[in-house]
Parts: sequence; structure tokens; C-alpha cells
Amino acid sequence: MASFFDEIARNNLKSFILLAVFMLFFSAILYLVVFVLGGGIIAFAIGVLLLILYAAFSYFSGDRLVLAISRAKEADQKQYADLYASVEGLSSAMQIKMPKVYIIDDPNPNAFATGRRSKPSVAFTSGLLSMMNKNELEGVISHELSHIGDNDILVMTIAIAFAGAIGLIAAYFRNMIFWGFGFGGGNRNNGGIFLLVAFAVGLLAPLFAILIRLAISRRREYMADANGARVTRNPAELASALKKIEAYEKNPRATPVMHANEITASLYFANPFKANSIMNLFSTHPPIEERIKRLEAMY
Repeated sequence: MASFFDEIARNNLKSFILLAVFMLFFSAILYLVVFVLGGGIIAFAIGVLLLILYAAFSYFSGDRLVLAISRAKEADQKQYADLYASVEGLSSAMQIKMPKVYIIDDPNPNAFATGRRSKPSVAFTSGLLSMMNKNELEGVISHELSHIGDNDILVMTIAIAFAGAIGLIAAYFRNMIFWGFGFGGGNRNNGGIFLLVAFAVGLLAPLFAILIRLAISRRREYMADANGARVTRNPAELASALKKIEAYEKNPRATPVMHANEITASLYFANPFKANSIMNLFSTHPPIEERIKRLEAMY
């Protein structure tokens, strides 16, 4: 079992290093903005405080919004008795609170977890439930419960908050570049420096922020795969579930998750967008082939 724990430890360390880099990157961007616009340390502190408040609000209230956007309905316990039994058993094994169970009426085989350890929820598409056998479904469930147990929702909420804040700052500076608004700020004698900072923040910073966020998300997916396989002691079944999803994605008639968007995409078990679409250029998920390869190495 050492390989499972080694895989989890490596991915955990790398994802938190990436998150630390993200936070430092944002701090540097915010400091540059404050410097160029003539602000001081108080303005910098206010910016950081506002971001923390935004991330906290998203973490504590975002689950209800995600479930509503996804058109998730709470599952009837009698109708989905087997699903409830699997979720309850695996939750007990992982020593986390039994989450609320939701169903999404969608043919795309997928699932996601949301909420926090004290108030977790897990949602499954009807397509996933119809496609997977019991052991494969338990592999998917254990993966999603791992996201809850490892506080991945908190990690991704912070990453999304930082990426969103950088995006807003970048939009402001792009307006300055293309429309000439507010050039000079509080440092009117430093027009050249301002233009250079505006270009870097407005055009390059958002791309770097997206790449870091995607890297964090992909690391968390690898970790959830490893931890899910550890709990079920059956990496082959989780790999089998991914193979079925891979086959579905290659079908020309495959459809994306109907109500998924760029914000909620990172929550899903597999990329919720249509295979080979432009959204896959910035996929929050590692390639399914690589996930299968890593799970097969654990047999």
C-alpha cells in the first residue's frame, strides 16, 4: 500500500506548492498595481482583505449555487437505496460526514462533490448511474469523497478566487492599454513603467493565473484517484470507470454536461465539456489516459 500513500503525498505537496506560488504571484501583482497607481501599504492590505472575504464567502455559500446551476435534485433515499448505501459505507470508511446525495438528469457520465467537511454534498449524473456497475460506481464515489476529505473544495475555492481577482485587475489594465483610461495614476512621471506594468498585468498575468489554477486542479484529481483507489483497495475498478468515460467521450454522439461552465468544471469527476472542443485547451482535468495509466501502475 506504500505506493498509494506515496502518490497521495507527492500530489498533496505539489498542489500546495502551486497554491503558495499562486498566492505569492497575486501578492506581487497587487503590489505592482498599488505602486503604479500611487497607493500605499494600506491599499495593499485592503485588497488582500477583500480577496480573503470573497474566498470565504464562496467557500461557505458556493455549494448551494453550484447545485442550483447544475440542476441537481436531492436523491430519493428509497429510489436510490443502493447508491445511498455505497455513499454511506465509503463515507464511514473515510471517516467523513455522510454527504447529501443529488442526482443530475444528464446522459453524460459524471459526478462532483461540493461543500465542506461539515456540510458536504455529492452529485451524480443519471448517465453515470446507468453506465457503471457497482464496483466502478464505488470507485467514482470514493474519488469524490476524497475531494471532501482532503478539503479540495477549499483549495480550489482559493485558487478560483485568486484567478478571478487577477482577471478583474487584468481587465482594468487592458482598458487602460486599449482605451487610454487612467494612464499615469499616482506616478505620472513614470509613464514608461506604467505602460510596461499595464501590459504585463493586462495581457500576461491572466494566462499565468489560468495555468497555475489548472495545474492545481489536475494535481488534486491525481490525488483523489490515488486516495479513492486506496479506500476501495481496487484501483482496477476506478480505471475501468475512466475507460468507460473515455469511450463515451470518443463517441461522435457524446454530449457535454448540459449545465457545466468554466467555474464548475473543476469540480467534476471528468472533463464535463465535449471531447476535442476548444474548452479542452484549458481543461481543469488531466488526460484520462494518464489517469488510467497511473491507476494501472497501482495494481
